[in-house]
Amino acid sequence: MAAMKTISRSEKFADWLARLSKKDRTTAAIVARRIERLRFGLGDIEPVGDGVSELRIHVGPGYRIYFGELGGVLIIVLAGGTKSRQQADIDEAKLVFVDFKKKFAARQAARDR
Repeated sequence: MAAMKTISRSEKFADWLARLSKKDRTTAAIVARRIERLRFGLGDIEPVGDGVSELRIHVGPGYRIYFGELGGVLIIVLAGGTKSRQQADIDEAKLVFVDFKKKFAARQAARDR
């Protein structure tokens, strides 16, 4: 079995999930469970480039969750969206991941001092 990983959610993702939860609690719960499965590397996952992967959830309009991994153990949940906005969401997730990588590198450098 794969090692369990830590999940960190961006504010953008947390806001998206909160809006989804207000609209459709059942689907929001499905999304949350699928994210938990990421801890073990499980799910319908496809790389989309620049270190970002897409978790496909075949519910409703086809939800997508974008994430990247840093430090070999940390999964960053970047954004959520639907199939209809897929490319725009991928582009945004890549930008968010670049920002996360910079912050991660800065924290690592501060620890190494």
